[in-house]
Amino acid sequence: MSDALTSRLRRVRPGTAIRIVLVLLVAALPLYLDNSLLQTGLFSMAAVVGAIGLTILTGAAGQLSLAHAFFLAVGAYSYSYFAGVPDPSKASKAHGLGLPPLLAMVLAVATSGVVGLLFSPIAGRLRGIYLGVASLSLVFIGSFIYENARSLTGGFNGRPATDFSLFGFHFANDTPPLTVLNVPYGRYERLWYLFLVLTILAYIFGTNVLRGRMGRAMQTMRDSEVAAATMGVDIRRTKAGVFGLSSMYAGLAGVMVALAFTRVTPDYFILPLSISYLAMVVIGGLGSVGGAAVGAVFVTALPTLLSRYSGALPFVAQPASGGYDAGKISAALYGLAIVLVVMFEPGGMSALGKRLTGLVRRHDTSGPAAEPKRTMPRSGNTTRTQEDLV
Repeated sequence: MSDALTSRLRRVRPGTAIRIVLVLLVAALPLYLDNSLLQTGLFSMAAVVGAIGLTILTGAAGQLSLAHAFFLAVGAYSYSYFAGVPDPSKASKAHGLGLPPLLAMVLAVATSGVVGLLFSPIAGRLRGIYLGVASLSLVFIGSFIYENARSLTGGFNGRPATDFSLFGFHFANDTPPLTVLNVPYGRYERLWYLFLVLTILAYIFGTNVLRGRMGRAMQTMRDSEVAAATMGVDIRRTKAGVFGLSSMYAGLAGVMVALAFTRVTPDYFILPLSISYLAMVVIGGLGSVGGAAVGAVFVTALPTLLSRYSGALPFVAQPASGGYDAGKISAALYGLAIVLVVMFEPGGMSALGKRLTGLVRRHDTSGPAAEPKRTMPRSGNTTRTQEDLV
């Protein structure tokens, strides 16, 4: 039994082992982090989900999109509408259907997918920078809708996002009370595990999509639409499917942002947010789900970490003091990272990770424990390994 278990452990790929350890470490973080860092982690996981959707669209399918912020807003506002009730404050007159939060989340993701499908006929006719400019128009159209469709969005002041609950378990309060290792699990701790589950599911689904038939069709279309059409790929249907899928990812990320913010406001879903998502997928590696996740955490968490530890870092201003702002420094670092990736490592952080895991594999196979393959003579000058005889 022990030999069988040992053989199975040896078959585990280094990348898989790293992912398992990383998930366990992330699951243990609520026991040690304060609320500020926990909130940063929540936004980082929401960004991971959105970045996975964009890397499928832009990296795997080769469809440039600057409308990711718009689809995030569709998911956030849809969830607030489906799960919300009329806002009693005078600043907002938004309506709501009062549906269960889980159903509201599913409907919000579906709504984002439908909106993406509605845009797909335009995407089917355009390529490259023209598609990017056409998608950019959705951000400006969305800004007009957010501020004027007050019955749905609440106008300039936004609308509150209904707290998430599931089977009587509330993620925004202490109902029921929960304590783990003498650590009371409040709103941020509970949302942490909800977001972690959603992020893992989004990661697994995105990885399977890229490895499956649809992923191969998208990559063939990215390289050459003519060649893809010759091989039987329906270009328009593939573009429509990938836009719908990417929009659903963005919608789920928007729902997560709404739950983390507790309020949906229009000033968040603007053009810089779309640019930030492009930075995530470029830094992480276009077309790589794991790279998109790493890039999303880097871009989202860096400003908060720089601001938090500004007193110990040179050239970074402390809060409410003069000097270089943490946000500006982080933006400069994004730009520098993009330039370095484009010039020296087009594959981004994912390519660096593959190199490291490749070194680990070569080290394992060339170690002293590795048995040399015995060869047997074959007629002629060729030889064959012992495995060839099995």
